Amino acid sequence: MTQHRLVLLRHAKAEHGGAVDHDRPLALVGRRQASAVGTALAEAGLAPGSVLCSSALRTRQTWELVRTALTASGAAAPVVAVTDELYDAGASDVVSLVRGVPDDVGTVLVVGHEPTVSHVAATLAGPASDDAAVARVRTGVPTGAWSVLEVDGSWSDLAAGSARLTGVATP
Repeated sequence: MTQHRLVLLRHAKAEHGGAVDHDRPLALVGRRQASAVGTALAEAGLAPGSVLCSSALRTRQTWELVRTALTASGAAAPVVAVTDELYDAGASDVVSLVRGVPDDVGTVLVVGHEPTVSHVAATLAGPASDDAAVARVRTGVPTGAWSVLEVDGSWSDLAAGSARLTGVATP
């Protein structure tokens, strides 16, 4: 049985006000968060083979800083899809997008927004999940936080309760 890993990342801290929500850039602290996330993902062996990223400026900037840190660690460049679908997505929308990832991709990174990334993690978390991690995603996660889920079998079979939520981390 093939094991896959799904990493759900909430974008790093963004500036408040001054721009339409979709166009809000990262704050300085958010830039530091995103770089730290990239380093941590590399150290954990979680370099993605595929990235699904919301089209919002803050998510794209988060991904670019994560990518820079991953590349510095020697990670290969993943296939990246920036999509408007993730901007206002619900949990079922995200799951549908992940179901379309080819099975030869071992790790998928989704860069999105709250409360969606928490809802996806809570929805997919099955009975073998880490209890503390499940409790954390049920209350929401801060900017720059990521959840790691292990999925046995095909991406196309991803469904509620079908994954193991193994942890939630913050930069």
